Amino acid sequence: MSSSPTGTAGSGVIVMMRLRASRLLLALTFATPGLPAAAAERAVVLEINGAIGPAIADYVVRELHAATPGEVGVVILRMNTPGGLDTSMREIVSAILASPVPVVTYVAPSGARAASAGTYIAYASAIAAMAPGTNIGAATPIQLGGNPLLPGTGSERQKGKAGEAEDTETRKVVNDAVAYIRSLATLNGRNADWAADAVRSAVSLPASEALTLHVIDVIANDVPALLRQIDGRTVNSAGRPVHLATAGLGVVTVPPDWRTELLALVTNPNVAFILMLIGVYGLILEFFNPGAVAPGLIGSISLLVALYALALLPINYAGAALVLIGIGLMVAEAHIGAFGAIGVGGIAAFVIGALMMFPSRAPGFALSNGVVIGATIGSAALLLLVLTVLLRSRRRPVVTGGEALIGAEGEATAWQGDEGRVRVKGEIWLARSAAPLTSGSRVTVVGRDGLVLRVDAVRTP
Repeated sequence: MSSSPTGTAGSGVIVMMRLRASRLLLALTFATPGLPAAAAERAVVLEINGAIGPAIADYVVRELHAATPGEVGVVILRMNTPGGLDTSMREIVSAILASPVPVVTYVAPSGARAASAGTYIAYASAIAAMAPGTNIGAATPIQLGGNPLLPGTGSERQKGKAGEAEDTETRKVVNDAVAYIRSLATLNGRNADWAADAVRSAVSLPASEALTLHVIDVIANDVPALLRQIDGRTVNSAGRPVHLATAGLGVVTVPPDWRTELLALVTNPNVAFILMLIGVYGLILEFFNPGAVAPGLIGSISLLVALYALALLPINYAGAALVLIGIGLMVAEAHIGAFGAIGVGGIAAFVIGALMMFPSRAPGFALSNGVVIGATIGSAALLLLVLTVLLRSRRRPVVTGGEALIGAEGEATAWQGDEGRVRVKGEIWLARSAAPLTSGSRVTVVGRDGLVLRVDAVRTP
């Protein structure tokens, strides 16, 4: 009878251990299928809408670096761009080629385009897709420092006149771009011949023809349809084959953040130009009015931000120099007073420099004519205001120095014959007069001989 409780306790311990083992086994069983769910892959959509510049490049490169396999199944660049800067485009292409997560370029929505730099990005992507009603192409590089000459067509090309028309620098740029896009086409198995024509002849294709010529891989109405169509394909990503399983991926859109928006604002040519003007005028005002503080502080900050933006933008340095020379001439006019000759030259230099500073053929990075006109009118108005104040100051009577004594009234403090002493503006002066005076009489200064004043008696009406 005494062994019965002991056996019962032992049985209870065994049952408890079995229950714990069962719970642990169940937890492991349900946890194993749940691991992929906890790290469920998703499709990340990045928006490229507008000209491709430093802000877009920074945004895309950062997000591609943040995408890791196992968490992100595919990155989709939903693109609508007229083109952009070569440096920014190459940054994006390099990030795409190095990304371990497959990148899909999707030209959408309907009516969108992937022109110029957008064509290179599409060719660099593992999958190139378009929505109906979109187009791709026109990838000829633009020389910002000169006028590129494209190869001739028709009889000119047959006669070989195209090569004679192009200058050496233009041929180098075009041939480099052709080799670059051909290498991208070979890497992803796309139509390299059409890509070369898009660079040399600026040809463009609608979505249906692009699919037929194997320029793109898919035509899809939206992102879910795109994910279904590319499911099961094997693509090249970071130099290795990757099997796409995209049919069930959740779609997460990552819009540009505040940093991208701020960088896009600062690198806008209109904003950069205005900041440069504020900076220069602020420093000039602080220089001529030491201690004002606010103009110098605002000018310094504005000029530094403008210089940062101009370092990222394609600018013509001769144009920038003309703008600064124009401002300098207008400031010189305000201080020298050359009756407008220097000022007119300064305004002319300012306008010519502003028009030259940002090449108008760079897509999305041209200076607005309205900003040029507004800045010119503002600078001219400021110059006229300063000149007006200067002319008015010249017409005012002199209030300091010896000339200020002429016409001033005083009092004879001591007088004998035609000489004596007078008090004028609180000071005692030696004085002479053609007419006899008496002490205490009022006098007016009519001239000055060194330290002796010539005075006359004040005649009362």
